[in-house]
Amino acid sequence: MSLHTGGSGDQGGVTTSSDFLGDAFYPLYERLFSEDGQFVKDVELKLAQARMTDTVEMYLSRSLGIGCITGLFLWLIGLMLGYGLFATGVIQVDYILGFPVQSQAVLEFIEMARIPALVLATGLFFGSLGFAFGFGTLVAIPYSRASARKREINMLLTDSVSFMYALSVGGMNQLEILEAMAEADDTYGEVAKEFQSIVQETEYFDVDYKTAIRNQAIETPSDELSQFLTDMLSIVNSGGDMESFLEDKKEKHMRTAKQEQELTLETLELFGEMYMTLSLFPLLLIIIMVIMQMVPDAEVADELLYLAVYGLIPLTGVGFIVLVSTVKHDEPGDGYLTLNKDDKRIESARQQGLLNLGLVEQYTGKHKVFDRIKNREGTYETIEVLRRPHIFFRDNPLLTLALTVPAALVVVATAMVSGSAPTSWSEMQQNPVWGTFIYVYVPMYMIAIPLSVFREWNIHTRNAVVKTLSEDLRKLASANETGLTLLESFQSVAETTSGKLARELEMMHTKVNYGMSLSEALVEFNNKYHIPRMARTVKLVTKAQEASNQISDVLRTAARSSENHDDIERERKSRTRMQVVIIIMTFMTLLAVIAILQTQFIGTMADLDTGADVDAGGAAASQLADADFSENIDINVLSLLFFHAVTLQAILSGFISGYIRDADLLSGLKYVLVLTTIALVSWALVA
Repeated sequence: MSLHTGGSGDQGGVTTSSDFLGDAFYPLYERLFSEDGQFVKDVELKLAQARMTDTVEMYLSRSLGIGCITGLFLWLIGLMLGYGLFATGVIQVDYILGFPVQSQAVLEFIEMARIPALVLATGLFFGSLGFAFGFGTLVAIPYSRASARKREINMLLTDSVSFMYALSVGGMNQLEILEAMAEADDTYGEVAKEFQSIVQETEYFDVDYKTAIRNQAIETPSDELSQFLTDMLSIVNSGGDMESFLEDKKEKHMRTAKQEQELTLETLELFGEMYMTLSLFPLLLIIIMVIMQMVPDAEVADELLYLAVYGLIPLTGVGFIVLVSTVKHDEPGDGYLTLNKDDKRIESARQQGLLNLGLVEQYTGKHKVFDRIKNREGTYETIEVLRRPHIFFRDNPLLTLALTVPAALVVVATAMVSGSAPTSWSEMQQNPVWGTFIYVYVPMYMIAIPLSVFREWNIHTRNAVVKTLSEDLRKLASANETGLTLLESFQSVAETTSGKLARELEMMHTKVNYGMSLSEALVEFNNKYHIPRMARTVKLVTKAQEASNQISDVLRTAARSSENHDDIERERKSRTRMQVVIIIMTFMTLLAVIAILQTQFIGTMADLDTGADVDAGGAAASQLADADFSENIDINVLSLLFFHAVTLQAILSGFISGYIRDADLLSGLKYVLVLTTIALVSWALVA
């Protein structure tokens, strides 16, 4: 078996200190598995695809060791459990099999061996589960990582091919394109790592790049990238036109990206219809149990009602979010760029501010002057934060939690100490709206409102720069085609265009005139907004301008890729808007039904007492009149449970709406605030 050497893989999540397990259990591996077996080959391939540097022999040996240790531990627990259940008589085992035994000796043997056999069987069952869990979990890790890498590669492949085509148009040859792609791991992630394997094989293992491409086409977890590399290899072997090949592949993958987006949106529509049905199931169950509680002599456990409200509703919502996450793709990458590995200034400027004072952090402690500079810089940044705290929280919205969470805890604790908030379940039942408002709504409003406001402000501010990206790239290409340099094109577009991007182009032009290189200005501009989509465009322009100032074809390619992204984004927003409407209308339906149940049904039925008028018509009416419904139901408890049901449904519906809309749970905070407010106001009127 071969050791995968391509790329910068990690250690597979298992520390070297556990290698003694692999050595100890290697003889067991040799006894159980054949080197030519399909299972071993599959695991070896997944290890390579997951970029894990372990050999398959050592990895499976270690997995066997973990499985045996886990199995032994659970086997002992199973023995103790079996002894506690069967030997002590907690579970009677006098009658197990229903067939008669004629022989007294056989009967005595069964009587003697029955309990030990059950104890051993229990231990064996738990031990088998433990081994399967330990061994299976470790074996599943490379499969899971390979699947995650495949997903990211497929998402980035369209932009990666556009990047390679633009470089080809810019005049780079085949080897230079491969090297540029391998160096772009800050933008193209796992796709770049696949090309890193190709470049490293040619540089360090004396393999020609054709063979390296062929090897990587076999090892990559993505079938689409494998096909692309195979087709590229055929072009390289035949001496075909690489630029035309990349142009065709670019168009093909753009069409494929739109088709995959269409398939994803259709799947989400199906999930939306499923959610509309599934989310009403807890409501129907609650209604049935409430009606059953009203029936005289009906035995309905109150725990079932609590389970439906506090268990089934959250479980349905969380399960649906997990289901959506299997098809809803987050945009890969953090949006930051680097010029090279040793560029400390660009790296330090990523998050420069009060939390990171920049380049001076790397020199403090060496000379006193740097310590003084750090102190002055820290004082300056602190004053800036105090002078404009809204800007600080706009750039770091999650840091609002450092203020709002303690404040919310103080408010709730004060309410409890002063006696304003109920401190027991019975008091909560007497005042369901006020108690829930203090314990749920006040902390939620205090925490979620600032976080949501600053987060939406942050996103709106950053996304404003890409609103005119496609159009401005077209203008830059036209200006560059007239003979202007790229820097002069920046100035020309900035003077004739409005918008945030135009102002940033003007700022980059000024920075370069004052001595900064154009590449540094582009990277600093990108890192200021750190949007993954824009990072790929800036990376393309940065790489192309290093070779030539006349890159109009490259800019047009970038514009075409950006327009394709705009089309996909518009379609996604249009289609997901309908899914959000469906989810919100489902919540409104649930709220209306529970409100009607509370006001028109529960209250009316509870008012019936033994003194109600009896119709002379029949025994059924007489029996109904004799029933005292107030003994079977507790209006306060039902009101509390109904209010908590609609509140939980509002919170979950809000997060689901945000996740479907933007593939981000925090995006659902604004929906949560609106829906929970509707639930609070509605129930205050109802109760």
